[in-house]
Amino acid sequence: MSGFSGKRPASREDFIQMLKNAMQKEVEERKTVGEMRKKPTIAGTAKALGVHRDTLYEWFKEFNVKFDEISATVKPSPPSTQVPESAEKPVYLIGEALVGEGDEVAHIDLLIGDKNGPVGEAFASGMSNLSMGHTPLLAVIRPNLPPKPHTLLVPKVSVKNFEEVGKIFGPAQAAVAKAVADATEEGIIPRDKIDDWVIISSVFIHPNAKDYRRIYHYNYSATKLALKRALSKYPTLEKVIYDKDRAKHPIMGFRVPRLWRPPYLQIALDIPSLERTKTIIENLPESDRLILEVGTPLLKKYGTKVIRDLREVAKDYFLIADLKTLDVGKVEVDLAFEETADAVVASGLAAPETINEFLHESQRLGIYGIVDMMNVDNPIAKLKSLKNFPDVVILHRGIDMEKAGRLHAWGMIKEIKQAFPDKKFLVAVAGGITPFNMQEALSQGADIIIVGRYITQSRDVKRATRDFLESTPEMREDIDLFRVHVE
Repeated sequence: MSGFSGKRPASREDFIQMLKNAMQKEVEERKTVGEMRKKPTIAGTAKALGVHRDTLYEWFKEFNVKFDEISATVKPSPPSTQVPESAEKPVYLIGEALVGEGDEVAHIDLLIGDKNGPVGEAFASGMSNLSMGHTPLLAVIRPNLPPKPHTLLVPKVSVKNFEEVGKIFGPAQAAVAKAVADATEEGIIPRDKIDDWVIISSVFIHPNAKDYRRIYHYNYSATKLALKRALSKYPTLEKVIYDKDRAKHPIMGFRVPRLWRPPYLQIALDIPSLERTKTIIENLPESDRLILEVGTPLLKKYGTKVIRDLREVAKDYFLIADLKTLDVGKVEVDLAFEETADAVVASGLAAPETINEFLHESQRLGIYGIVDMMNVDNPIAKLKSLKNFPDVVILHRGIDMEKAGRLHAWGMIKEIKQAFPDKKFLVAVAGGITPFNMQEALSQGADIIIVGRYITQSRDVKRATRDFLESTPEMREDIDLFRVHVE
C-alpha cells in the first residue's frame, strides 16, 4: 500500500504498512529540502497520511501499535551512487595577439563563446550600452555582409574625430570580419557553431595610424591568430612557466630577470665609487648568466638611492642590494624595493625574528630574500629556526677570513640542500673564488658564484669576466643563445 487516502485501515497489518510508507515519505522529503532531522514525527506522519493528528492517535490505540517501534524501522534511503549528468557549461574562450609595428600595430583581445552564456550576455550588453568614444559595431566584410559567428568590434582607444572613425569603420572593421570568415572557412571555428557562438573583439588603433593597408593587414593577422589561440586554449601552463622569466615586454622596454636557470656569476660591486662602478658595468660582456650585487660599501656611501642610479647603465640586470640587515628587517627591505632592487640580503647573524620579518616583507613585495651565513657557526640550525625560508642562502668566507687562510665555504652546499629537500632555494658561494677553482664549487652544487676583486679591480673587466664565463660548459652556455624571439 503506497497511496494515502485518509481512510481507516482495515487491519493492524494494513495500518503498520501505511505508517511505514508515510514515515518513509516524510523522511525523504526532509532530506530533499536539506533538513538535518532524520526521524519521522507524529505531525509529519499524520500529514503524509492525510489525517488529523488526533485521528492518528486513535488508530494507535485501536490497533495496539507504538509509534516509536515503527519509526525505529524507518531509515532514509542511501544516496545514489550514480553521478547526475550536469548541464554542459557554455563555451567561454579567450584569445589575444599582437601583430605588426609602428603606429599601425594591431593588438586584438577577443572572447568567443555561446550566445546563451556570459559571452552572449556581454555581446548583447555591448550593443545596447554605448559609451562615448568606444561605440561597439558589428564587424562586416562589406556593408550588409557580416561574417558568422556574428562579431562585435569594440575600439580600445577613444575615438575623438571622424578621421579616427574612418579607421575603425573601414580597414579595422573589414579586417576583423574577413579574419572571422576565413577562420570559419578554414575550420578554425567549427561550422556547426556559427549560429550558436558570438565573438567580441577589442581592437587597438593608434590615433597616429595612417596607412589603411597596414591597418587592415595587421588587424586581419592579429584577429586570425587570436582566434586560433582561443580555440586551442593557448598558451599552455608549460609555455607560461617556460617563458615568464625570459620575456621582455616590447612597450615596457626592459626585462625583469629572475633566477630560474643556474649557474650564475654574481659580480660584487664593492668599490665605493659610483662612477667607477658604472664604468665596470658598461664594460661587462653581454650574458644572461650575469647578476650584479650592489655591495655594502657602495650602499653605505651613497645609500639605497645608488641602486636607481646604477639602473641607468644596468637596465636589464638582476640587482641585489647587499644590505647585510641586522635589525628592522621590514624597513630596510622597503628602502631597497623603492629603489628597484630585485633582491635584498640580510645577515644570518640577525635574530630569527628580524630575518623572518625581512623575508616576509621581501616575499610580499615579490623580490628575492637572501640570507648571508658569513660568521654563522651552524647555518643549518639557523635556517631551521626560521619561520620563513630564504630564496638564496650565501655561504660566505669574508675577505679578512680569506687573508687568514680560512677554508672555502662550499663544502656545506650538499649538506644544506639535503637538509631541506622540500624547499626551493639557491645556494651562492663567495670568498676567494677564481676561474681556476670555480669548477670545484659548481661540482659541489653551487648555483651562484660570487666574485668581486678579480673582476672589479681588473684592468680589463670584460676579459676577467669572460675568464669565468668561459671556464666551464655551464657558464659558457648563454641562456638565450639559440632562442629566436618570435612567436
